[in-house]
Amino acid sequence: MITRAFTQVDVFTDTAYLGNPLAVVLDGTGLSSADMQHFARWTNLSETTFLLPPTPEAAVQGADYQVRIFTPGGELPFAGHPTLGSCHAWLQAGGQPKAPECIVQECGQGLVRIRRDGTHLVFAAPPLQRSLPSAQLLADVSAALGMAPQHVLASQLLNNGPLWLGLLLDDEELLLALEPDHAALKALGQKVGLAHIDQGSTATPLIARSNREARAFGPRTSTPGAAPGVAQAQVRAFAAPIGVNEDPVTGSLNASLAQWLIADGLAPSSYIATQGTCLGRHGQVMVSQDDQGQVWVGGDVVTCIAGAVTL
Repeated sequence: MITRAFTQVDVFTDTAYLGNPLAVVLDGTGLSSADMQHFARWTNLSETTFLLPPTPEAAVQGADYQVRIFTPGGELPFAGHPTLGSCHAWLQAGGQPKAPECIVQECGQGLVRIRRDGTHLVFAAPPLQRSLPSAQLLADVSAALGMAPQHVLASQLLNNGPLWLGLLLDDEELLLALEPDHAALKALGQKVGLAHIDQGSTATPLIARSNREARAFGPRTSTPGAAPGVAQAQVRAFAAPIGVNEDPVTGSLNASLAQWLIADGLAPSSYIATQGTCLGRHGQVMVSQDDQGQVWVGGDVVTCIAGAVTL
């Protein structure tokens, strides 16, 4: 075992301990997959990442570094909060991107572009595959969530590396009150992401603050009839099949939800998603679609712990 630089960051928040924590081992060279999995299980965080030099093939394509992402239950090809948190840690440790306008991360899903946008980091949502779930799956998941299926306005199976069942609900209070049967969701082998979109026209002080961030975040178009910048989303993510009953703030899910909901006209092309409310967190995920149709997902990252780990 050797001593390796280590950091723990909080992602999708500008206030430490209100977002989603991520453990980052800044030098994963020489560690086996089993070593990485063992450490990720020990940290007991939703994700732990290990930074490595890019593979030769990816380096030729411009990759700056490689990241491997582990939950307590297994490895993921891509995840959003580990993407932003790992990039933040890499830059803070002195990483220098090959191209000044964009950092390129290699992961199991391929190459992911990340850019600095003011105080935020934003990643380009990977390509999405989606399809309609079966009626039986919707019925089984609704029962496991403890809600009636008629509260589901729309549903899709969403795959951008991780596979989620995305559900758009008609009632924010219902979404926040759900107490799922996590054992049943684990038995179904189905991760579930829930969203409610609020198109209200009266902004609270928090929403007004979020709107200023959204305007700074990038190009956007409002939904017809909605006050500019007011649309908000409330999101929850249940992932018992990978050992995480409820994830505080989930970048991969928010990316795939955004690609689906924006494409189908169910959400505006720019909004702020709040996640983690039921866990005492206040994650803020900024979503924006640019003029080329690319969805970008971003937020703040703060460092909470910096030091060394023996692995």
